Amino acid sequence: MVGILMPMSKILIAEDDLITARILEKHLRGWGYSVFLEQDGEAAWSTLDKENIQIAILDWMMPKLNGLQLCRKIRAHKSEPYTYLILLTARAATEDIVKGLNAGADDYITKPVEPAELQARLSTGNRIIELENRNRRLQQKLGKMAREDSLTGFLNKRHIHERLEEELSRGLRDQMPVGAVLLDIDRFKHINDTHGHHIGDQVLLEIATRIRHSIRRHDQVGRYGGDEILVLLWNANSDSLRAISQRLCSCVSSQPIATDAGPLEVSVSVGGASSQDHWNISAKSLIKLSDQALYNAKNSGRNRAEIIESEKKELTNVQ
Repeated sequence: MVGILMPMSKILIAEDDLITARILEKHLRGWGYSVFLEQDGEAAWSTLDKENIQIAILDWMMPKLNGLQLCRKIRAHKSEPYTYLILLTARAATEDIVKGLNAGADDYITKPVEPAELQARLSTGNRIIELENRNRRLQQKLGKMAREDSLTGFLNKRHIHERLEEELSRGLRDQMPVGAVLLDIDRFKHINDTHGHHIGDQVLLEIATRIRHSIRRHDQVGRYGGDEILVLLWNANSDSLRAISQRLCSCVSSQPIATDAGPLEVSVSVGGASSQDHWNISAKSLIKLSDQALYNAKNSGRNRAEIIESEKKELTNVQ
């Protein structure tokens, strides 16, 4: 049995004795591995840096970088993806084994190499690599869940707020205005009460899709509340906010949203503000201005946008 992670898993052999290297290579290729063969530590490091190597078999005694030095370098500079390191050595003394493991090796095998022993140690390495891969995928999933709203895929409230703080800081440094646009679905409670939350989710998901298609690639979006969406616009003065806010309104109301309850006519109200006239403004304050503009849009009949343009909070109607 060969414990291989996947077809053609990549293994590096770093061995300056060509006969030993070729024997190892023959066994490994016969077991289905894709093999990279190097004869010194520096060449091995170069291959590890370029290729996604799952397992590396490193000779203790090599020119340029020996096995111990290479182990230390790999552990210091290459944490992901994890590479399982097997130290190949003629030294069998306990103190040498401990020295190799302390340098970062996961396992060791003594020369001359017995194929059955090598196969068993590779199976162990593959299990460890698979556990590392599962753990990395889980951490990535948890990180994504911590950052994103599960329904829309937008950033959650905490992270969109953090991004706005970062953008405002960058905007102040580069003297580039940052826009905040707050969008609210008109009469969303009525949709939920009449058709149920399942239909409300379908409406919100379709609106999220339309928003993605209506903003610039470098703009950022977050779900700020139940039916509130916050859009961050880099290098956006009042004119940019005006154009984008109108586009957001139009992209939602231009055609009905298909749901399990049938097509529904849905609109949004939008309020926006730019740091153009508020260079030292905080994220909280800019959102507050956008929220004020949104409130005015709601009170002015919905399905419209309003932009706050100055510190006097003068409102410009967007129709």
